[in-house]
Amino acid sequence: MNTSLQRLLTLLCGGYSNQNQAFENPPLYAHILIRYRPIEQLEPGFLLLEQAYAVAPEQPYRVRVVRPWQCPEKGLIVSNFSLHDNERFWGAVDNPELLQQIKSEDLEPLEGCNYHVQEQDGGFKGSVEPGCRCIIRRKGQDSYLLSEFELKGNRMQTIDRGYDLDSHEHLWGSIAGPFQFEKYLDWSNEIPPAWFQDPGPKQAIE
Repeated sequence: MNTSLQRLLTLLCGGYSNQNQAFENPPLYAHILIRYRPIEQLEPGFLLLEQAYAVAPEQPYRVRVVRPWQCPEKGLIVSNFSLHDNERFWGAVDNPELLQQIKSEDLEPLEGCNYHVQEQDGGFKGSVEPGCRCIIRRKGQDSYLLSEFELKGNRMQTIDRGYDLDSHEHLWGSIAGPFQFEKYLDWSNEIPPAWFQDPGPKQAIE
C-alpha cells in the first residue's frame, strides 16, 4: 500500500460533523454526521460509512462500504458498495460485534459510483466518475449523482447533487454550497497494521 493511499485511509477513518455550519445557518444546512470505520475482517482498505442526521445517529440515511485503493491505470480510486439488507447493519459503526458480521458476500458494487481522487495542496480532492451512471433513487424517482469532496487535515468538504436522467434538471442537493465538516473522532488507530503491508488489489473493482 503506497504512501498516498495510507494517508487517504488515515484521514478518512473517524467521525466528521458540520455542527458549526449547521448552527450558523440552520435553514440551509442540516446537522449531519459522517463516520468511517475500518472493517478489519475484509480485505485491506474496506471501511463502513454511515451518514446520519445528528438528532438520529442510530438511523443512518446512507449506509455504504467504501474502499480506497490504488489503480495502476487511473490512480487513487474510492470504490462504493451497497449492503444487502442494509438496515441489518444500522449502527454497526458504533457496534464492534455488528461490524464484525459484515462479510464480502453482503457487498454489492455500485456501478458508476466510484470516485477518482487526486492529491492536492497537502490533501485530497475526489469526484464521482464521469458518465452520469451513478443512479440514486430518491422519493420514488431515479436521478444521477454528481458528487465531489475535498479532504485536508481535520476538515472535509462535500457536495452532492442529483439530476433528472433525461432533462438533466437539478432535482435535489445543496443549492447553498458545500457542506463543511470537521473531524471530531479519530479511528485511524483501528486500521490493521497488515493493511499497510499489503500490496493492495491488482485490478479495478468495478
